[in-house]
Amino acid sequence: MVTRRGDDPRLLPSETALRVIMRRLREIMSDDDDGQGRLDRIVRQIAGVMVAEVCSIYLKRQDGSLELFATEGLNPNAVHATRMKRGEGLVGRCAELGTIVNEPEASSHPAFSYRPETGEEVYHSLLAVPITRSGEVLGVLVIQNLTPREYSDEDVEVLQATALVIAENLVSGAVAGTGAAIEVSRSQPMIIEGEPISDGIALGHLVLHEPRIVVTQLLADNPAAELDRLDRALNTLQSNIDEMFEHEHMSAAGEHRDVLEAYRMFAHDKGWHRRLREAVEGGLTAEAAVERVQNTMRTRMLRQHDAYWRERQRDLDDLSDRLLRVLAGRLTSSANGSDLPPDAILVARTMGPAELLDYDRNKLRGLIVEDGSSQSHVAVVAKALGIAAIGQASGIVECVNAGDAVIVDAVAGEVHLRPTSEVISAYSDKVRFRARRQKRYLALRDRPAITKDGVRISLHINAGLIVDMPHLEESGADGVGLYRTELQFMLSDAFPRLDKQTQLYRTVMAEAGDRPVVFRTLDIGGDKVLPYLRQPKEENPSMGWRAIRMAIDRPELFRLQLRAMLKAAGGRELRVMIPMVSASYEMGAIRALIEREKEFLAKHGHALPQEVLVGAMLEVPALLFELDAFLQRVDFVSVGSNDLMQFLFAADRTNARVASRFDVLSPAPLRALRTLMKAAKRYRVPVTVCGEMAGRPLEAMTLLGLGLRTLSMAPASIGPIKAMILSVNAEAVRELVEDLLKEGAKEVRQALEAFAENNGVEIDS
Repeated sequence: MVTRRGDDPRLLPSETALRVIMRRLREIMSDDDDGQGRLDRIVRQIAGVMVAEVCSIYLKRQDGSLELFATEGLNPNAVHATRMKRGEGLVGRCAELGTIVNEPEASSHPAFSYRPETGEEVYHSLLAVPITRSGEVLGVLVIQNLTPREYSDEDVEVLQATALVIAENLVSGAVAGTGAAIEVSRSQPMIIEGEPISDGIALGHLVLHEPRIVVTQLLADNPAAELDRLDRALNTLQSNIDEMFEHEHMSAAGEHRDVLEAYRMFAHDKGWHRRLREAVEGGLTAEAAVERVQNTMRTRMLRQHDAYWRERQRDLDDLSDRLLRVLAGRLTSSANGSDLPPDAILVARTMGPAELLDYDRNKLRGLIVEDGSSQSHVAVVAKALGIAAIGQASGIVECVNAGDAVIVDAVAGEVHLRPTSEVISAYSDKVRFRARRQKRYLALRDRPAITKDGVRISLHINAGLIVDMPHLEESGADGVGLYRTELQFMLSDAFPRLDKQTQLYRTVMAEAGDRPVVFRTLDIGGDKVLPYLRQPKEENPSMGWRAIRMAIDRPELFRLQLRAMLKAAGGRELRVMIPMVSASYEMGAIRALIEREKEFLAKHGHALPQEVLVGAMLEVPALLFELDAFLQRVDFVSVGSNDLMQFLFAADRTNARVASRFDVLSPAPLRALRTLMKAAKRYRVPVTVCGEMAGRPLEAMTLLGLGLRTLSMAPASIGPIKAMILSVNAEAVRELVEDLLKEGAKEVRQALEAFAENNGVEIDS
């Protein structure tokens, strides 16, 4: 399919085709044609070089549909007239999945979409490759032939390389005027919703994070020299990453350092280095080799449907971009020097943790990324730096200009682009009010949480990282009500060894001082996956093989974690909480394992804890119907309100369509909690609520009315909850809640809000 070998016998056919296409593309881009004229010339040249009857370019529109922008061989009247819905046809399949489509008999394929206006039905073979940049599909490049045949690997490589260059030129504006950009005004105010990944509010001016280097020369003139450049760049990259550990905000121990350690291991990975060298030895420039290996590894990683590999892919992209900058003589982004504004808000499609550290923390106010979650590596570092950050801000890069005014509301999860003066004024007041309120909450830090009628309430924080522990002192909390031990496992590339686990738990207890800490044992499953632990694929993993079910079936993992906890707590109290308990007999099996580990440690001369308290999370509604048996087997209970409500209402809390459909302040869940509290009182078993319900003032007030006296929440919620407690009469709330549940009131939330307003209860969070 590619052009024949030239006069030089050392050149492979694909290399000849690449050289020809690259040269002609450079010529086209240097001419004065408009955007449409350039696209028309591009498809003609590709069709000629690839000896194809048809070459077409489809570009993605804002709604995800594809539009035919240029073609050689199809009906020219179909250009801009043919549009395909998202995922429609073989071309739509290519764009939606980001995968190559290679079909010898395209029209016979079940996904083929017949479009009579194009005249393509007479063509048999089809090869489509996605036009991508930074992991985003911009469009599809297609060639077709009359003869049925499967295109060779060389054909695929040539078309992929061509699509890569087209993508870079599309984004750089070399084919401006095509209409390919998302159709949105870049001058009007707008709001983009996202997910808060690091709490805070920031006002400032936008800085585009553009780490990508456009690779223009793909083929090496001197492979030996390119190999030397690559080796020197890799050495520089490794040294640069090593220096990050001396960063003033990263020097303290914590999971942010674990994140960077995993990142550093990736940079030193011999397999990655070997693949890069092989690509250079195959005739590519060092830059093109980085791009080729990055695309190949990204494709493999994106086939893995778990959070770990998505995070590894982000690390790979970050490292690859950083290596390209080293090769180009630009160790860091050009925007992080003296030209960075004093109130910079960073905007990026994706960002690795190391790249965030490249910027001057004294000038950085906020971060917005199109991907990323609250558990992503960049989020961990953003929290350590104290930067307001929002992830999942889909499409924001296409909507902004450098220097735009922007507001990051990482409380509500909103980005205000080019806000009006009224919005800026309102947020300025909000920031000032937030600062005053935080100052007031700080004044309450050492004051006990006692209601107006003298009821003492214990307030605890939820944690999962060492970096969370200083919040104990800062918030004035009474202890850690939930320490999520699985985060250490999720941030590791292999199952953490006994000594590493022991050290973590010992450090957590040392940081807590004389305050209690409740360690939740490994809760893996659902959306929390360990890459090094083989797990079966499940249709509904949140209700599948996870947490205690895994601990009972695979006791060696659970026993190792228990051994680490028992060793770490030698001489002091240890509180262990078991998640996802579904039946009371499960606690008997767990206690037997704990006793076995205590005997093992005692036999080998290790100091045991003074006392081991074993509790369980109540998340599965089935336990509500065997409370008598269950409560006799536990020392304490913690209500995981997030999962409990999810299972009570059969509403997936990760599904935006149903997550907020049902109110936790409605009769059914409140009656369930009341049933638990009455039974726990009979058996004198303390109960805590540690889900989101405990961290919202109105809901927390209701929990007091149900008899809860211990709540655990995010550290930032301690201040608002304490202010509510100091302003409420617990007995009055109890009477109100009892009356509402007795009457079966439909508008429970409204009645509670009215009570708070009429009685001066502070419920603003």
